[in-house]
Amino acid sequence: MIELRRVSKSFGRQRVLDDIDLKIERGRNTVIIGRSGEGKSVLLKHIVGLLRPDRGEVYFEGRRVDQLSERAWAPIRRQISFVFQLNALFDSLSVGDNVAFSLMENRRAHGLSRRQILEIVERCLAIVGLRGFEDKRPAELSGGEKKRVALARAIALQPPPKVILYDEPTAGLDPQRSDVINKLIRHLQRTVHVTGVIVTHDMRSAAEVGDRVLMLEKGAFVADGTPEELMRSTHEGVRRFVKGEAAPEDMRAIV
Repeated sequence: MIELRRVSKSFGRQRVLDDIDLKIERGRNTVIIGRSGEGKSVLLKHIVGLLRPDRGEVYFEGRRVDQLSERAWAPIRRQISFVFQLNALFDSLSVGDNVAFSLMENRRAHGLSRRQILEIVERCLAIVGLRGFEDKRPAELSGGEKKRVALARAIALQPPPKVILYDEPTAGLDPQRSDVINKLIRHLQRTVHVTGVIVTHDMRSAAEVGDRVLMLEKGAFVADGTPEELMRSTHEGVRRFVKGEAAPEDMRAIV
């Protein structure tokens, strides 16, 4: 469904992605793990066209997209939702208006009445367990509730998205609220039939939501398999990450 072929990206002298090959299968949750600063979010931005590779190719449903103009990208982006790490909610809008934002912006193109939009918003909030939250403001919500509003907004597209990209969906949450978000990601996969690409540094979350897990290290994938296979990996970097052990270079920086 989504494919990256030999994608490389540098910022100045720093090579962030180095000849990356990746195929995302339809209907499955693919998780990208790795330490902070390893390029996980950069990879997501290539998938949705927010960044373009220095070298390599990106495909969406068989069509090469990395060379498209912004205008040509627009209908493709309407098939992809992005759940940002910091939720990206508008504080000045109600929860309902946040969820409806994209629908209202493209109301004429979708041919939707205001009543239809309100019904979609109500349904999406119910899916994430926030029925009746339409009139609340983001400032009134907990961190976990803000994440759920972001998830509701991600599925409030017409037609529903084919792909949801999750950037650190459990960042800043305690274990219990993280578990709620992980269960919702699985729930959306089953009920909305959406393909998920999840970036995280939380191995517990990766194991709960991932059908396939890849580890990114120094610009390349050093592991690719089921969560169980990564747990058994003998690769030193993967083993340390799974166990939460500091890398030698991190220890040298503090001693």
